[in-house]
Amino acid sequence: MAQKPSIPKGTRDFSPSEMMRRGYIFETVKSVFRLFGYAPLETPSMENLSTLLGKYGDEGDKLLFKILNSGDYAAGLTDEQVRSASKICEKGLRYDLTVPFARYVVQHQGEIVFPFKRYQIQPVWRADRPQKGRYREFYQCDVDVIGSRSLLSEVELVEIVERVFRKLGISVTLKMNNRKILYGIAETIGHADKMVDITVAIDKLDKIGLDNVKAELRERGIDDEAIAKLQPILELSGSNDEKLAKLRDIIGGSETGLKGICEMQTIFDHVSRLGVDLKIELDLSLARGLNYYTGAIFEVKANDFQIGSICGGGRYDDLTGIFGMPDMSGVGISFGADRIYDVMVGLDLFPEEVDCSTQVMFVNLGEQEQAASLPLLRELRNEGIAAEIYPDSSKMKKQMEYANRRAIPYVVIIGSQEVEQREATVKDMRSGEQRKVRFDRFAESFRK
Repeated sequence: MAQKPSIPKGTRDFSPSEMMRRGYIFETVKSVFRLFGYAPLETPSMENLSTLLGKYGDEGDKLLFKILNSGDYAAGLTDEQVRSASKICEKGLRYDLTVPFARYVVQHQGEIVFPFKRYQIQPVWRADRPQKGRYREFYQCDVDVIGSRSLLSEVELVEIVERVFRKLGISVTLKMNNRKILYGIAETIGHADKMVDITVAIDKLDKIGLDNVKAELRERGIDDEAIAKLQPILELSGSNDEKLAKLRDIIGGSETGLKGICEMQTIFDHVSRLGVDLKIELDLSLARGLNYYTGAIFEVKANDFQIGSICGGGRYDDLTGIFGMPDMSGVGISFGADRIYDVMVGLDLFPEEVDCSTQVMFVNLGEQEQAASLPLLRELRNEGIAAEIYPDSSKMKKQMEYANRRAIPYVVIIGSQEVEQREATVKDMRSGEQRKVRFDRFAESFRK
């Protein structure tokens, strides 16, 4: 019995139509990245496990795909060695693009000009439970600048978010917070030592609600008195400036918290001066569960489509320190291409022409007609117009159906009469209109 073809759960095949749409997203994102002076970078799909482990917190470590050492490596090991994953798994698929980026910066620091601005568009892998909008293999589009602590970098990233989603036609809200503010909150409620526990719990506020967050905080050893102090902070309302003013009163006694408030005020002031056309919200429940963030953090939500965050990131002050290069601050954000794709399909935002790999198709009516069509086909391609000829001289109906199913906008018909008169019949497949075009003016007519 033949094997039924299948792919692993949480992965997908991409059809030509899907690839063209994804390409449209990638090209749009790249064009904005390049506008701000970022250069492309690629790193291997797999990294040494020592590079990846311990960088994403306990929950992140559990989601790493580990790669078995190649060949019959395990054949010569004892049972005890086989039970120790470290003996047979020394590599893992990358979980994100930020840690490999930090590893690259340290490894190539002698060749890099700082501040170093790079973008990277590659797949990442997470051993997560597959569900709508969550995949085990997905692409990230990262943009980072490393080697500067200037808040102008954060302002630049806000502008990048604005321009990318405006070009894609997606209405979004940019949610922002600051890990220094979160530390100030933890310090103010008397649990500075449990900063990570608090942030991991409150980061789930949108997903599981306040009561469940409180229950998780209790499980993590936060007492009821501290939770009572935390609740009004999470429920602060008003404009961003009003929230910052209220926060100053509540956590102003924390030096770190106050610094976070000042950083956010500076970013908001610059963004306001630039006239950035984007809904920006200071969200104090936003924590982003990754341990390496130390300053401003970002998350983008689509306003008109129900899905998780479609973009996120933040400031990290010492990510490269893990690799022996301390005090190298950076900030970056990651655009989730797969979720952005789902939003654009759901809201029908892709331009019609994106689905057209071929703009012009020549009908094939026989050898003499082929001979007349081929020079015209070459002329179109020389002009950068995607064109093809149907390979077989089949029935006209079959060829027209092929053009319809491929959504090819123009069909060129050259029969014996057209050959004799030296002019082609061009049919617009969308409107049904037909026109005659002279052979010696053919490419020129399509240029117009």
